[in-house]
Amino acid sequence: MRENEHIECWLTDMDGVLVHENQAIPGAAELIERWVATSKRFLVLTNNSIYTPRDLAARLKASGLEIPEENLWTSALATAQFLRDQLPGGRAYVIGEAGLTTALHEAGFVLTDTNPDYVVLGETRTYSFEAITKAVRLILDGARFIATNPDVTGPSKEGPLPATGAIAAMITAATNRAPYIVGKPNPMMFRSAMNQIDAHSETTAMIGDRMDTDIIAGMEAGLHTVLVLSGITQPEDIDAYPFRPAQICASVAELIDQV
Repeated sequence: MRENEHIECWLTDMDGVLVHENQAIPGAAELIERWVATSKRFLVLTNNSIYTPRDLAARLKASGLEIPEENLWTSALATAQFLRDQLPGGRAYVIGEAGLTTALHEAGFVLTDTNPDYVVLGETRTYSFEAITKAVRLILDGARFIATNPDVTGPSKEGPLPATGAIAAMITAATNRAPYIVGKPNPMMFRSAMNQIDAHSETTAMIGDRMDTDIIAGMEAGLHTVLVLSGITQPEDIDAYPFRPAQICASVAELIDQV
C-alpha cells in the first residue's frame, strides 16, 4: 500500500463519491479545494457522456462544487481521443448528446450517416427507434461498433432509466456485433486520463464507490485504489469480490487531511 502523502495525482469518480442526487457529499468541496490549493494534479471522471466539460462544471457548481472544466474527464472525451488515435479524420454515425458530438468534432471526426467508419453509441435521454435501426444497418454494412460506457441503467428522480449498455445490448442482439467499450471499467479510461495530467501509475490514486468498475479498473491500471462507502458498494458487498481496494473510507471527508 502506498502512503497517501506520496500520491502526486488523483483520479476520482463523480457520482457517489463527490455528489449524490445533485447534492455535494460532505467533504467533497473541501477535498477539491485542498487539491487546488496544493496544486495537486487531479481529474474527476464520469462515464456519463451527455455533457461537455463546460456544462458539467456548471452543473457541479450548482451542486456546490467548484471544479474547473479542465479537471473533468468524461467517457465522451476518452472515446474521442481513442478514435482520433485509431483513425485520424475518420467518419462516425453518433447516437448521443452534445458531450459526445462536441468531443468527436473537436477530435476531427466527420459526423455522418453515409459510409461511416464507426457507429458510436453514448448516453442520451432521447433514444429513437429510427436511430437504432440506422445504427444496426450501418454496423451490418461494416461500420465498427463503439460504446462510451457499459452502464445498463442510469439514475433519475423517478427511478432507473435504460442507459448505454442496455441500448448496446439491443444493437448487439440485432447485429451479432459487440461494441468496444472505452469507459470504465476499461483501464484505458484511466490511462487516457493520466495522459491528460502527465501522471504515472506509481504515484496516482483512484477514488471510487464501485468495486466492479472504479476499483477493478484502478487496480488493472496499476493505481492506488480508495473505495468510499458513500455510493453503490457497501461494507457487506466487499467480500463478494476476489480483490480488495488498497484503502477503504466512509467518504472523501476522511481523505482531506491525507492529501
